[in-house]
Amino acid sequence: MKHKHRYRQLDALPGIELLPYLAKWLILSTLVAILAGSASALFLFALEWATQTRLGHRELIWLLPLAGFGVGWIYLKVGQQVEAGNNLLIDEIHDPKKVIPLRMAPLVLGATVVSHLFGASVGREGTAVQMGGALADQLTRVFGLSRDARRVLLMAGISAGFSSVFGTPLAGAVFGLEVLAIGRMRYDAILACFVASIVADQVGLWWGIQHTHYFIPSVPEVSIWGICAMLIAGAIFGLTGKLFSILTHGLGKIFKQVVPFAPLRPLLGGLVIVSLVWFCGGDKYLGLGIPTIVDTFRQPLPSYDFIAKLGFTVSSLASGFKGGEVTPLFYIGATLGNALAPILNMPFPLLAGVGFVAVFAGAANTPLASTFMAVELFGAEMGVYAGIACVVSYLFSGYASIYRSQRVGSPKHVPMPENIKLADIPDYRKERAFSAHYLVISQRVSK
Repeated sequence: MKHKHRYRQLDALPGIELLPYLAKWLILSTLVAILAGSASALFLFALEWATQTRLGHRELIWLLPLAGFGVGWIYLKVGQQVEAGNNLLIDEIHDPKKVIPLRMAPLVLGATVVSHLFGASVGREGTAVQMGGALADQLTRVFGLSRDARRVLLMAGISAGFSSVFGTPLAGAVFGLEVLAIGRMRYDAILACFVASIVADQVGLWWGIQHTHYFIPSVPEVSIWGICAMLIAGAIFGLTGKLFSILTHGLGKIFKQVVPFAPLRPLLGGLVIVSLVWFCGGDKYLGLGIPTIVDTFRQPLPSYDFIAKLGFTVSSLASGFKGGEVTPLFYIGATLGNALAPILNMPFPLLAGVGFVAVFAGAANTPLASTFMAVELFGAEMGVYAGIACVVSYLFSGYASIYRSQRVGSPKHVPMPENIKLADIPDYRKERAFSAHYLVISQRVSK
């Protein structure tokens, strides 16, 4: 009877028990958004200055190796704790240990601006997400938050950083929920991520940030061939995202084995990039490449643009230059879609837009965030086409990812242990292969 009376009291006051929870996360998420949105605004202004300065002084490319050495040396001396970047954030959310050092934010901001100033082919998402996460985590000490609350706060920081740097609040919110584990989203952070993402986007606009607008003249009605084209293109986009991830991590591993002294890696990578740019004319593949991305919606481009950008970006990131992978993935996807359009008999602005988000969906294992991004950037009419391509891309990319600290929440078409880190999958497969081989030998011996 006492329990029934208690339940009746709760029913009589619907939602009252939620007020403290709502107040807590509205306040914390707004603080995270103000910090992350302001940091992203500062970063984007600095990035615009660096890009315009480089374009006005082409000879700056010759200093790229020295700039890489300087960035590598600074991280060696004071940044080893935060060098893992986005993967550190993901690890701390899955297994909280200690507050992320505040130095992550200024280090990655400065290193990324330097990379763009002298011509490395890197992006901006990684920087914004790392700044958002690092700044958000400082509130853990200020408010004495629990481990679970800290997880939610870090996810809000990721959403805020992503949203404010691209101007896509819905995609940013879903990205913070989706990026942690394949096939699983943490809904305990849904309020914090949405509030932080939406407010951070507004904060960036208040500071005067202007995001690039992409224009698709018309989107054809959904048809049987249109769906088939998206299935084919989605598979190609997913394999491209997988190739990007494998090459970036593989070449990075080789660099570390061959060149143990960290500052020498970006120096050598910078020399390779300088040589290709100066003697082969690869200027259009440096930096973010926004003008080329915009052109993919306007006119047919050379079919080799996507593979050239892939090579420049892999070389830059694997050798140690700081930035992000996402905007280069947009470039790769948009130019690849532009090249596939005549083959699949689809409008090139449509396939450029689909490729823009679908290669990212495969490389980051974030099909839902990528679909939301397509709707926010290109319009609701793109939803069906982008959704199909992003899901297929996600499936075809397998367990490759630009974020090696992602976990397997729900396996894809190939079975995999739950919660295994993507970086540990190769070792798991080796162990399975060894066990199977040992079992076969044991059976033969017993016979």
